[in-house]
Amino acid sequence: MIRYPAPVKFGDTIGVTAPSSGVPEFLHSLIHQAVSQLETRGFLVKIGKTTWTQEKAASAPKELRAKELKEMWENPSIQAIIPPWGGEILQEILPLIDFTVLSPKWLLGYSDVSTLLFSVTVRAGIATAHGTNLVDLRSDEWDPTTSKFLDVLQMKVGESLIQHSSEKFQSSWDHTREAKPYVFHLTEKTQWKTIGDVPIRVEGRLLGGCLDTVCHLCGTPYGDIATFQQTFIKNEPILWYFEVDGFSATDFYRTLLQLQQAGWFQNTSGILFGRTPAAQDVEDFTAVDAMERLQQSLDIPIAYDGDFGHMPPQWTLVNGAFATVEVKDSKASLRMEFRP
Repeated sequence: MIRYPAPVKFGDTIGVTAPSSGVPEFLHSLIHQAVSQLETRGFLVKIGKTTWTQEKAASAPKELRAKELKEMWENPSIQAIIPPWGGEILQEILPLIDFTVLSPKWLLGYSDVSTLLFSVTVRAGIATAHGTNLVDLRSDEWDPTTSKFLDVLQMKVGESLIQHSSEKFQSSWDHTREAKPYVFHLTEKTQWKTIGDVPIRVEGRLLGGCLDTVCHLCGTPYGDIATFQQTFIKNEPILWYFEVDGFSATDFYRTLLQLQQAGWFQNTSGILFGRTPAAQDVEDFTAVDAMERLQQSLDIPIAYDGDFGHMPPQWTLVNGAFATVEVKDSKASLRMEFRP
């Protein structure tokens, strides 16, 4: 069964640590602003040292990152952990974590942080939340899609919540842009799409993350999907979700083929793909071509250009939760239930 963390309450303490990348000094103001917004809303915040440093593609040596994460996870006064943002090489700390002793605690983030989210859920059966990172909470107002993260973290076992597709999304990043009214500059019309251009309704246990990083867990103890299904979700089908940050269309397709051939998709109800600034065409081969070929091979529903990943805003998707997703007329809805 899936174990869910206790609901986060106003007055609780949120821990900030950087298991992947820290924040360079010239962007420290983003951390201060985000912390101020959380404190204004009634939370306490404890910031770890790794948050403030960055060298050789990581916040600190792997031992220090793992140690600080462990300390925050074991600290009973910290109810949730939100890293500042993603990064590149979080995977190197995984062997330093004893997943057998982890107790449920909310962990929220995306990009390379999803490497940790994925591993915690697959190895320990603990629900984790793929959604906004800390620095994107620095505005006085949170857009309607992003703000749902707090509703999700406040849910109890047995409760459910519905999220709807955004109206508009952000097409490019500018961390120097003033956050008015939102951090994100939402200018482009959101349009969910499906392979075959047909309405879909699909349900299953959510699992996924940033394809660029979680794909490297395939063949490791942190990507043992068969054991996860047998041990924690009673062989229920997985509703996969993936977002892509840097792959070309052929990188994307090769990676999907690898996961398919490794057995990740053997008991799958459907796959959702987030919007991406990447997946560039190679000759005349596109990311849509890759998804069409996968759909033909697996014969399952596939939707794309969804509300998660590196083109925000994004849904908060809980690994391990039971979900029903409907996509029709370019819009989508997600009903997510905290089912053990």
